[in-house]
Amino acid sequence: MERLAKKVLLIGWDGADWKIINKLMDEGLMPATEYLVNNGVMGNLATLEPPFSPMLWTSIATGMRADKHGILGFSEPTPDHHGVRPVSSLSRKVKAVWNIFNQSGLKSHVVGWWPSHPAEPIDGIMISNHYQQPNVEPNKWGMMRGNVHPEELTGLFAHLRVHPLELSHEHLLPFVPKAPEVDQEKDKRLYQVAKNIAECSSLQAAASWIMENKEWDFMAVYHDTPDHFSHGFMNYHPPKMRGVSDEDFELYKGVITSAYRYHDMMLGNLLQMAGDDTTVMLISDHGFHSDHLRPAFIPNEPAGPAYQHRHHGIFCMKGPNIRRDETIFGANLLDIAPTLLTLFGLPIGKDMDGTPLVNCFDQELELDQIDTWEDVEGKAGMHSDEMREDPYESQESLKQLVELGYIEDPGDNVHVAVERTIREANYNLARVYVGSGRHAKAIPLLETLDKEKPGEWRFARRLIVCYLETKEIEKAKNLIQTTETLLRETVLGEEKIAKLQKEISDLQKQEDSDKKEVEKAVAKFRETQKENNNKKNALLNIELIKGDALIKEGKPQLALEQYKKVEAQNPNAKQINTQIGEAYNKLNQHKDAIKAFEKVLEIDEHNHNVFLGLAIAYFKLDEYEEAAEAALSVMELSYYQPQAHYYLALCLQKLQKFEQAAQAFEVCLTILPNFGTARNKLIELYEKDLNQIEKAEEHKKFFKQKEIEITANSEPQKQEVEKHVPIKPVSSESGLQATEKNVPSQEEPIIIVSGLPRSGTSMMMQMLEKGGLNILTDNKRKADSSNPKGYYEYEAVKRMARDNSWLPEAKGKVVKIISQLLFNLPPRFNYKIIFMERDIQEVLLSQQKMLIAQGKKTKTTYNMALENSFEKNIEKVKSWAKKQHNANILFVSHRETIENPMETAQSVNNFLGGTFDNEILASVIDKNLYRERS
Repeated sequence: MERLAKKVLLIGWDGADWKIINKLMDEGLMPATEYLVNNGVMGNLATLEPPFSPMLWTSIATGMRADKHGILGFSEPTPDHHGVRPVSSLSRKVKAVWNIFNQSGLKSHVVGWWPSHPAEPIDGIMISNHYQQPNVEPNKWGMMRGNVHPEELTGLFAHLRVHPLELSHEHLLPFVPKAPEVDQEKDKRLYQVAKNIAECSSLQAAASWIMENKEWDFMAVYHDTPDHFSHGFMNYHPPKMRGVSDEDFELYKGVITSAYRYHDMMLGNLLQMAGDDTTVMLISDHGFHSDHLRPAFIPNEPAGPAYQHRHHGIFCMKGPNIRRDETIFGANLLDIAPTLLTLFGLPIGKDMDGTPLVNCFDQELELDQIDTWEDVEGKAGMHSDEMREDPYESQESLKQLVELGYIEDPGDNVHVAVERTIREANYNLARVYVGSGRHAKAIPLLETLDKEKPGEWRFARRLIVCYLETKEIEKAKNLIQTTETLLRETVLGEEKIAKLQKEISDLQKQEDSDKKEVEKAVAKFRETQKENNNKKNALLNIELIKGDALIKEGKPQLALEQYKKVEAQNPNAKQINTQIGEAYNKLNQHKDAIKAFEKVLEIDEHNHNVFLGLAIAYFKLDEYEEAAEAALSVMELSYYQPQAHYYLALCLQKLQKFEQAAQAFEVCLTILPNFGTARNKLIELYEKDLNQIEKAEEHKKFFKQKEIEITANSEPQKQEVEKHVPIKPVSSESGLQATEKNVPSQEEPIIIVSGLPRSGTSMMMQMLEKGGLNILTDNKRKADSSNPKGYYEYEAVKRMARDNSWLPEAKGKVVKIISQLLFNLPPRFNYKIIFMERDIQEVLLSQQKMLIAQGKKTKTTYNMALENSFEKNIEKVKSWAKKQHNANILFVSHRETIENPMETAQSVNNFLGGTFDNEILASVIDKNLYRERS
């Protein structure tokens, strides 16, 4: 593949947010950033779960999620597990882009990346993330070993650092104009401003020296200070928050604006040094709430301040071969590394979770792929295997060595710290799985955490969500009840809190009180208050999640009542009104849904779930233009939502914009290939509205590509399918584009015997069992006089309308499903359906006799309404069957089967692959059981 960039400069601003940047650019206060935006592409950059910076910046550098790259939080145990240390580069398990560039003959320099300590031995300069951090006074500020590679440049870079105490009031006045009024003995915030300025200035000085004095192909500069400034001073940023004093607001209201402007000035210097022929990319790992959505309450848990983060960071890029002045949609952190590889003409690793942002480029690209860069040999500039380590692996062996007496017990406090660190790492790993839709994989981790810390809501909540997503409803309900009981038993009432507060007040008034003891008591009381607030908030959330469980159970009316009960306690909570809207949509009360969603938008105009709910509601109300607009709003905020593309396609189809509708369906299927309903509708669109029969046939191949022969004595053979380059359909303002055309392999079909009750379905099940097929039945319903050879039913089928999670068990087997439930079949599987047809009068007569035999009726009556209902059901099945390209259906006459079993046997045999003995199939038929003839 052709190299597209001569040089690439990657700049990371941790926590930078478009909400602040756009306002400052409009005011002309961030000219360097505005220059990038106007001369290149820009867009939101979706973050990952959990939004913790060391994990996120490692995903940016590797294109992989944390379960692959191994960085699982802010801290980690020391190798000997005698303590805890900040997370380090030694624990990263895979290559970063600079290691790949090293192997590809490219010169790279990396400054301040988190985590990059100790600095890696790349063919270039690496400055670790500990380099800029002042831990002592200026005259004692030495350089930690591992801060700089190559080591001989340590003295040079030590000289370039700036210490906070070297800054004067003049340096601080642009940030805090009233700095001279601050009593620094009591107020340490001014030092925090100075520390942030000094740290980013140190990194800027190091990066500037490298760019001016060294050759380079790739240069990465990372600043954590936008995030540090935001955590320290965002609450003082206009508009004034409740609870912030007038004095503090006047002192610190300009810090955030000044911090962004300072970073823009540093960016301008880097751009000038880089030159116009350099491709420049500016990114952040997440955003930061800066308006009325700033949380007034931070949960009392590790990394609690991350609740101040917004889901979207910033992305902009300019340079040769990059489009100009365009907005792109759909970028996420995992796409940065593959995009960097593309810029240098290098293949993308198939094991990378991200894909190149192809719509940033002004030309179509043919991308190369490699199985993995991890197996590529050659000097990568990584630490040796002896130095690299997994700090979590040896915990169990450490315990065993202590028990055997080979090492000393490091002590209870150290054990507590190490165990807490490992617990947080496991929790973060579970969140990685949840955030990437792998709920089943998260469950064992969360179950262990919940067992270790019963009643801790953050563990229980995510475990409940995983149970609900995997259809384990009873487990979810049991855990809700258990957790609620534990929390109610331990939450403190207002009287208890008031009593503790009085005790503290009395202690403070005592003249002979020990000052340190008072401070300790006050700190303990505040911790108790925080923990109690956590529990109260958790109890409110439990009421909310009860409604979610009812939704999963298929009880939207009860869910709505539950949500309304919560709303009465907290009417302005955006999450509650979002779920109220979704419940209304489930109940087909779409106008009410719209009102609920609009309530949320008054609070949060960037909520993609709300726009998706609006798209559904407007579509159901036949307001197609409004629905399309809402679907497009979803894509701007969170592109990879297949439902948004699906509803956009439906709207465009209704508006007779057939080409655009097809394109939207294509994008939808690129994101979610197994979305069978969308594929069926697209096939119909190509055939009926666009007369593009070839394209329709291409999509039919998805359902027909790998037909599996079902035989009595052989397992279906699996066929390896080549993995193609997984280019995501990132969009720009020039239009939606789908670039992935590969069709995944098809699994073996589920064989279904269907029809009206008493239409001969049990007889057909007997035939297929006799032929040697595997029958899915639990035999809970025993044979009786109405069905002397058995019913062949599977109890879970009855719950299909609300729970089809059991269907994977039916692959390659035969299951009986009555005709009324066929419409609940999920489109992600392939089906072969044998549908038994019987005269409806005979069906009704047979049903009546069975009910009399069971004692549920005393006499036979003919129900004309029931006959009409059954006839409509059969018509609906036949209409539905024509549109399901993932389902082949064979209609079999009950009467003809009785009268000519060999013909039916041959027909069924042909339908299922032609491997059965017709005589064996036909031998099942007993004409004496044909008792209700019309």
